Amino acid sequence: MKRKDVLLALLIICIWGVNFVVIKYGLEELPPLLMGALRFSLVAFPAALFVPRPDIPWKWLLAYGLTISFGQFALLFSAMYVGMPAGLASLVLQVQALFTVIFAFIFLGERWKPEQLAAFLLAGCGLYILALNKASSGMTIFGFLLTVAAGASWALGNIVNRKITQLRQINLVGLIIWGAMIPPIPFLIMSYWIEGPELIMTSLAGITLQSIAALIYLAFAATLLGYGLWASLLSRYSAGTVAPFTLLVPVIGVMTAWLVLGESLSSLQIAGIGLVMLGLLVNSFGGRYLLMLYRPLKR
Repeated sequence: MKRKDVLLALLIICIWGVNFVVIKYGLEELPPLLMGALRFSLVAFPAALFVPRPDIPWKWLLAYGLTISFGQFALLFSAMYVGMPAGLASLVLQVQALFTVIFAFIFLGERWKPEQLAAFLLAGCGLYILALNKASSGMTIFGFLLTVAAGASWALGNIVNRKITQLRQINLVGLIIWGAMIPPIPFLIMSYWIEGPELIMTSLAGITLQSIAALIYLAFAATLLGYGLWASLLSRYSAGTVAPFTLLVPVIGVMTAWLVLGESLSSLQIAGIGLVMLGLLVNSFGGRYLLMLYRPLKR
């Protein structure tokens, strides 16, 4: 990659890493499901008036919006609302990469590779350690499980995305914008049912600059700008070149949460984070190194 594109990729990763602290600030004043409805409303409107709808059947657009947008963020926002620290959320959410492998096996018939099994074992041990050592960081087990479920919903969205791209080449930004038209409706229904009309009206009436700034960041910086620039990189480089940068998102997330929110981790939690990150690295790069070792042996 060119130096300017490497810097662009790092900028995107920083935007996405800081995203978790911004979510935490937004949740101080807004209930999670209402915040999700407002976020995706800002993403979809008025951008959908200027970006054409992707040329795909509505059923796939609906599946994309319900999994990668509504499901993922309804679970993630709720997890952080009930006690999932921002830094740990940025890490645990990355289990989507491992769930994607599982769902690709179930729905697409893709075979597992040895390095993927090793990645499952490493990341699974790391998540187990994190789940056991929750007290020192203020993490709740319910928040932890909701974050894992958010990663699973993201992974389902990845499978839907693969099916969409198999149909035809599409504009990624258009998919994100039009996919954002789907989640506000279920978000509002769930917010009315779970959070209640009184809390909704009170939150909207008392909205402050902090909440507005958080929503603007989530909608325009993290979503439209972040994914727009990411789509630009994917149009010029292979996914294998660009995708590994996402491994830095939890690094930025944990560091930002420590610096801004003062979140602390125990030594066991750091060990758990290390195992999860190692699992993600093995999942992304393990096959290359196994191939490099295999070639000399084959000779």
